[in-house]
Amino acid sequence: MTMTREEVRSRLVARTAAIAAGRLVPPPYVGSDFALNAADAPPADLRPAAVLVPLVDRAEGLTVLLTQRTADMPSHAGQIAFPGGRRHRDDADLVATALRETEEEIGVGPHHVDVVAAIDNYVTGSGYLITPIVGFVAPRFELKPDPREVADIFEVPLAFFLDPANHHVHSRTWQGRERRYYAMPYGERYVWGATAGMLKNLWRILSDAVE
Repeated sequence: MTMTREEVRSRLVARTAAIAAGRLVPPPYVGSDFALNAADAPPADLRPAAVLVPLVDRAEGLTVLLTQRTADMPSHAGQIAFPGGRRHRDDADLVATALRETEEEIGVGPHHVDVVAAIDNYVTGSGYLITPIVGFVAPRFELKPDPREVADIFEVPLAFFLDPANHHVHSRTWQGRERRYYAMPYGERYVWGATAGMLKNLWRILSDAVE
């Protein structure tokens, strides 16, 4: 499934308005770590965080900008992720959190990002309530990755993540229990866990516009 910038914006803006007016109530924990592991209960005290879902408007179509974390990070080492992190006390809101973290991690400043809307929150097993912020990134930007956090930055066509044929459910044993999670492998890039779950949520939202 391919979508233009205008189609993506229209769908997200309309959905945000429907939620604000009470016409739509997003289901809780959809696509989160707990959607596929119903026996587990979300932590009671969730810490707010935000990520930017950067859509780059290339001539050949929209792409998703992703990072690969360094191998020596204390948590989620080597994993593929959106730029983002926990909310700081001086962040005005979660949009500010996502934009600040994006500039710190990959060097793309707020002036390069056209923020569109937040999509469904994502709850992680580590106790974070993540708000994904979708924004368009102007193609003429200079990447300056923070070497302490980011090992690589790359782009994947949005159409790849919007194709259900690329959506998989994998599992592994963690702390003596089998845990299931979404995965969307792209060549040698293993996109999984929270990142794949948030992309799954984005697909659910955008696919409604063309079904």
